[in-house]
Amino acid sequence: MCNLYRQRSGPQAIMDMAKAMRSDVGNMEPRDIYPDYAAPIVRWEGDERILTAARWGMPSSRKALMDAATKRADKLRAKGKDVDFSKLLEMEPDSGTTNVRNTSSSHWKPWLKPENRCLVPFTAFSEPGRDAEGRYQPVWFKLAVDDPEPLAFFAGVHVQDWTCVRKIKTGMETCDLFAFLTTEPSEPVKSVHPKAMPVILTEPDEIEAWMTAPWEIARELQRPLADGALVVI
Repeated sequence: MCNLYRQRSGPQAIMDMAKAMRSDVGNMEPRDIYPDYAAPIVRWEGDERILTAARWGMPSSRKALMDAATKRADKLRAKGKDVDFSKLLEMEPDSGTTNVRNTSSSHWKPWLKPENRCLVPFTAFSEPGRDAEGRYQPVWFKLAVDDPEPLAFFAGVHVQDWTCVRKIKTGMETCDLFAFLTTEPSEPVKSVHPKAMPVILTEPDEIEAWMTAPWEIARELQRPLADGALVVI
């Protein structure tokens, strides 16, 4: 699961590659992106593609929130406290789902239409690895090209004006959210993280298909890059 990536390209480079017509992000600071951070995406607004920002982490499934709220309710009842479960469920924190793998799920199907697809720019991404002592150490990957910080896109999905509780301390919020698709890994990612890697778009026809094609065609893009298309950095 990719929960950390890097974005160091400028707005104009992203707009040019994504064929975006305008931007509302201003000057973007090169940075590492963690879950729930605001990050640049390219999405549709009417008939135009725009470069804008959203927070990383799409709404979690109803079942996931129900399970979490049930566990919290059980703990409260064990302490002898009264529980208003409907209120507890409404205020259950949802930090979001960053990676989307099961696109046949009824939870994800409504967001697979072209109007809910987006491009997530990145220059490198990491998968969880371990050092010699067994401690967590992210392993970073980029495209296997001469450019030290090559621009590419994750195949993303997004939703606008979603109201939920992201964190208990901030309460109910209305946010624009995104996540990106994952698939089975190719090398060298597979040797580090054998479960999954992000779906990466590098060619103009792939970018166009992701943003415009019916799902029956766009779904074919949920596949790994060829072995060796990425390198460890």
